[in-house]
This record gives sequence, structure tokens and C-alpha cells, in this order.
Amino acid sequence: AGSFQDASVIQHAYNLNFPLHTVPASSAQCPAWSAFSVSSPAVVLETAEDRPEAVVVRLYEAHGSTVVAWLQTSLPVKEAMLCDLLERPAAGGRLPMEQRGVKLSFTPFRVLSVLLVLRQ
Repeated sequence: AGSFQDASVIQHAYNLNFPLHTVPASSAQCPAWSAFSVSSPAVVLETAEDRPEAVVVRLYEAHGSTVVAWLQTSLPVKEAMLCDLLERPAAGGRLPMEQRGVKLSFTPFRVLSVLLVLRQ
């Protein structure tokens, strides 16, 4: 019912096409952990790619809206910057690290690539 945004169609499509796989493990309790989270349901974190001493995170706005979202990570990030689709740092693309994470601004269907340089 409602719009595709209200019905969470994009999330359901990802769940269908990329189902979770269970892995047998010990019965020991482990704390919940997530490498990344995004504050807006309109923004999809599509991929995170390892590089030497860094991670490139690619996100896109999926609802056709203008939105500000916070990218949070539990990784030890030293520096964050926007980069192009070839993963080259953009001129003036340095992003301040804040307590809530990295603040990203999206226009409808915009793709952003963020280079996260990790502390050693």
C-alpha cells in the first residue's frame, strides 16, 4: 500500500536478491556489530570496497528526493573525503568527521563515493 518508498520496495528487493546466509557457529553470545549504518531510508549503501589502508563506500539516493544523511562506521577512520567513480579524491572533497559520522547531501538519485582512510 502507498508509494514504493512507503512500502520499502528497494529494501525488499535487496532482501530477495541478496538473502542472508546462516553460518554454523558456537553457542557463545557475540555482541551485535555493524561496520556501517546510514541514517536515511532513502540512501542505500551499495558497496564498500577494501583498499590498502582505506575503504571506499558507494551510496546512492533511491527515492528521488533531496536528503541529508549521516554515514556512521565502527571502523577506525582517520579521514573521510568524497571521490569520483574512479575512486580518485575530489578537489575540496574533504568531509569533516563528526560525532554522528560523516554528513552527506544527496539530490535525487545521486551517487556518492566516499574514501575512508583508516588509522593504522
